[in-house]
Amino acid sequence: MTDKHLSETTFASLGLDENLLKGIETTGFTQCTPIQAETIPIAITGKDVAGQAQTGTGKSAAFLIAMFQNLLVNKPVDKNNPNPKAIIIAPTRELAQQIYNDAKKLGQFSGLRLAVVYGGTGYDSQRKTLEEGVDVLIGTVGRLLDYFKQRVYNLKSIQVMILDEADRMFDLGFIDDIRYLFRRMPQPADRLSMLFSATLSHRVSELAYEHMHQPERIEIEPEQVTSEQINQSLYYPANDEKIPLLLGLFKTHHIERAVVFCNTKRATEKVAAFFAGNGYKAALLSGDVPQKKRLSLLKKFTEGDLDIMVATDVAARGLHIPEVSHVINYDLPMDAEDYVHRIGRTARAGASGEAISFACEDSVFSLPAIEEYIDSKIPVLSITEELLVKPKAPIFPERKKRPPQHNKNHRNRNNRQRNTR
Repeated sequence: MTDKHLSETTFASLGLDENLLKGIETTGFTQCTPIQAETIPIAITGKDVAGQAQTGTGKSAAFLIAMFQNLLVNKPVDKNNPNPKAIIIAPTRELAQQIYNDAKKLGQFSGLRLAVVYGGTGYDSQRKTLEEGVDVLIGTVGRLLDYFKQRVYNLKSIQVMILDEADRMFDLGFIDDIRYLFRRMPQPADRLSMLFSATLSHRVSELAYEHMHQPERIEIEPEQVTSEQINQSLYYPANDEKIPLLLGLFKTHHIERAVVFCNTKRATEKVAAFFAGNGYKAALLSGDVPQKKRLSLLKKFTEGDLDIMVATDVAARGLHIPEVSHVINYDLPMDAEDYVHRIGRTARAGASGEAISFACEDSVFSLPAIEEYIDSKIPVLSITEELLVKPKAPIFPERKKRPPQHNKNHRNRNNRQRNTR
C-alpha cells in the first residue's frame, strides 16, 4: 500500500545509474510522486518536458534526477572542460539555494561538480568556483547573466537546461534575459530541456515551444490548484483586531511551526515586534534582510530553533521547510497565484496543514479573485471574544545609530564659494 501522494512507480524500476540511485536512497524515498513518475521516464530518454504541478509535489527531484541521469549515462562529462554541462535557472535566491541543497544530496555519489550563484553575497567566491570548473550550474538570472557577460563561463557545452518557476520569471520581468541565455546555448534539438511552472499559461507555453524541442506536456492534477491536504479558513477582522486575533490564534490553536505572510516590509516589522513583545520568538524575512542573515534565519527556522517566520512573498516560493503546521495570511495577497504559493508552504509531501487568512479592511478586495482562481469558497469562521487577546506593547529591535557624517558636497561648495569671493 502506498501513501496517497505517491505513485506505484519505484526509483529502482527506472533503470537509473547506480551512483544516482545510491544518492536517492540516502533521502529515504523509494517511490516516485506523480510528477516524478510522469517526468523522469520521458526525460531520461532525452525528450523535452514542459511540466505543471502544484507546489510541494517533488518537481525539483524530478528534474534533478533526469538531469543527473543524462549527464552520467547519455553523454559522459568531459572533466577537462570547465564550462557547465547543465544549467538550472531559478527566479529567487531562496529557490536556487534549495535546488542546490537537493542536488547535493541526490548527486553526492555522481562525481559531478555543483555550484550555485545568486546576488547579495559571495561575488568573488562564486566567480572563483566557476573559474575552477563546474558541471552543474544553478543560479538566479541576474548573477548568471553577470558572470556570462564577463566571460567567466560559456554556455556552448550545455547538455541539459532547466527553467523552474517559469511563470514567476514573467512576473519578475526576467524573461528577456532568459531568452538571451537560451539563444547562447546549443540548439534545442541538441540538448535536453525541462521547464516547470505552476501554470502552463499561454505565455509559458509559447516560451516552451520557441526554445524547446517538441516538449512533452505533463500536467499533474491541473484542475486542483490547492492541495486537498490544506484546511483553509478565513476571518473578517477590522484592522485594529488583526494583532489581537493573530495572538489569539497562537494562544488557542496548537501551532507547532508557522509562516505569517504580510504584504509589506513595514507590516512584517510590526507583526514581528508584537510577537517579541508578547513572548514569541520569530524570524523576520523580507527582501531587505541581507542574504547572509536570511540564510541564517532560514536555517534556524528549518532546524526548529525558531517556530515562527514573519515574511513577505520573498518566502512564498521555492522554500521547502518541513513540518510547517500553519500558514497565516495576515494580509491577503494582491495576486491570487501568490495565495496558492503562500499556503503551499504547509502540507508538503503529503502532510496536512492549516491555512488561515485575514480578510481585513485593506486586503478584502483581493478575496473574490482568489476564490475564483482556486475555484472554491474559503470557509469563514467567527471571531469570538476568546480569540481576541489584548496585546502587550511591541518590542522593536534597536537600530544601530550611524555616526554623524559631514556632507562632503556641502563642504566643497562652501570652499568654492570662499574661493570666489
